[in-house]
Amino acid sequence: MSTTTRLATLADLDAVAPLFDAYRQFYDQAPDPALAKRFLRDRLQNAESVIVLAIGETGQAIGFCQLYPTFCSVEAQPIYSLYDLFVSPAARRSGTGKLLLQAAEQLARAHGKARMDLTTAKTNTAAQAAYESLGWQRDEVFYAYSKVVNV
Repeated sequence: MSTTTRLATLADLDAVAPLFDAYRQFYDQAPDPALAKRFLRDRLQNAESVIVLAIGETGQAIGFCQLYPTFCSVEAQPIYSLYDLFVSPAARRSGTGKLLLQAAEQLARAHGKARMDLTTAKTNTAAQAAYESLGWQRDEVFYAYSKVVNV
């Protein structure tokens, strides 16, 4: 059995939540397994995201990507924001990341999305190489901004 991908459901919460917590830690967030599980549960229950899960040869979840449906106003088309992509350290360099990206692309096509967008850390050169090898193009026109708004 080789690595496969499939859509995650609420039944997969215990498998994907530790990966999501590890993803958050990769981006310098404190470990919080309860927060990770609660966040994913809410997204899945409310149909606010789609999670593609990678299952390794042993049947364990080894990676995931999370897509958020949104829109491009300029193109007046639906798109996916591929916000999260993570492969467990033991499964890296196995092609799992590329497999997840390809599964996300197939899903976007099947769901009528015009494109997918993502951002990554400037220092994440391994991910950038994978994206570019699959035809993703770096935006050289726009800058990304964000602003913290305390609620």
